[in-house]
Amino acid sequence: MAAMPTQHEEDEAKIRQQIDRIVEGIRAKDLEGLKQLYATDVVSFDVEPPLQHVGIEAKLKNWRNVFTFFQDVTYEVRDLTLTVDENVAFGHCFGRLSGTLKNGTATSGMWVRATFCFRNIDGNWLIVHDQASVPFDIRSGKGVTDLKP
Repeated sequence: MAAMPTQHEEDEAKIRQQIDRIVEGIRAKDLEGLKQLYATDVVSFDVEPPLQHVGIEAKLKNWRNVFTFFQDVTYEVRDLTLTVDENVAFGHCFGRLSGTLKNGTATSGMWVRATFCFRNIDGNWLIVHDQASVPFDIRSGKGVTDLKP
């Protein structure tokens, strides 16, 4: 007889499903689907300026910008690690956007470091903060975009 999953295990599984939904939403260029994954007051530290993007509309604008460059887009997640409590959780991983640009050029993209912070809001695990970044070379001040996990 299998043991019943604990609340912690159930919550972690739900959060992993949310990450899977991000991947699916990006591949489908589904802004409405992505919108369901974020808190309305999400704060995002994305790779493009400004330093922070506040609110769901700002986050969706970032995804909309990505989708305008790609004919076909995919997102890959590697090495996802989660820490889950009953009301908040955070995770980090490596992520890579790739695909075919609108001009027909295939791109393997670049790996970024991604962090997601979730809050359990009315029984739904929603992203309240995320961050995507690349390391930078301190001597040149330029981002290093050719690293792989």
